[in-house]
Amino acid sequence: MSSTNPKMAEQSFREAFERLKSNCPELLALGAPVTQNNVAREAGRDPSALKKSRYPLLISEIQAFTESEREQKKEKKRATDNRSRTLHKRLADSQNQVGKLSSIVAAQQDLIAELLDEIERLKDSKVIPLGNNR
Repeated sequence: MSSTNPKMAEQSFREAFERLKSNCPELLALGAPVTQNNVAREAGRDPSALKKSRYPLLISEIQAFTESEREQKKEKKRATDNRSRTLHKRLADSQNQVGKLSSIVAAQQDLIAELLDEIERLKDSKVIPLGNNR
């Protein structure tokens, strides 16, 4: 696109900007980030052609979009980190519970073994029944 008409050039940049925002580039690779240079490249122009002095509103829109994208990525990372922290805390709590419950089970098994020993000892001893012998 070798047009020198500023209106046509701006329209070309805007169309390229929209294609990149919707991840439907025609010249760049799919998933290409939205940057000022990529907008120019997607428009088929040299990146130096997209200058703030010529297209101040468009440059502001591109910068606002990229800043918004950056903030969204940061927020997603924070949310992922929080979920990860929550899952790690739940895992640690569960492991503590397992430890406590294992201790209780071991103590109960010891008590059962002692009671079974006591039953055997009482069976083997000579127990005189109490009560009325008539």
